Amino acid sequence: MAGQSGAAKAALGGRLWYAANEVLAFLLELAALGLLCWWGFATGGGVVVRVLLGLGAPLPAAVLWGLFAAPKARLRPPLPAVLLVKAVVFGAGAAALSGVGHPVAAVVVAAVMLANTAVAETFRRSPSRRALGLGGDLADHG
Repeated sequence: MAGQSGAAKAALGGRLWYAANEVLAFLLELAALGLLCWWGFATGGGVVVRVLLGLGAPLPAAVLWGLFAAPKARLRPPLPAVLLVKAVVFGAGAAALSGVGHPVAAVVVAAVMLANTAVAETFRRSPSRRALGLGGDLADHG
């Protein structure tokens, strides 16, 4: 970044922050599905029940996310509905982690998920997003 103006450095730093937070958001989405899967395989009596829960528990979460909360979701509900879907999926993932015996980790994961979502949604709607060259589509809520 030698020789770049202060505005150029800020724009690059803003893009890196935005990209890092988006990568974290994606990893948290995968973690929520993985936690639901883990809970399903750890719950239940027999092997068949465990497999059904392990594969079945993340399925509704993935469908909900894909329909309403993904960046290229088929349906584009208003922001409150998107946030509700995210709260349900992330909350279920945190509850699943608690359900497998890790309540403290569940609280930490839930806090990280909440913070990431708040930062992402705030940044996506920030007027400075256009200045950073990240577009200004206020309907984007992935």
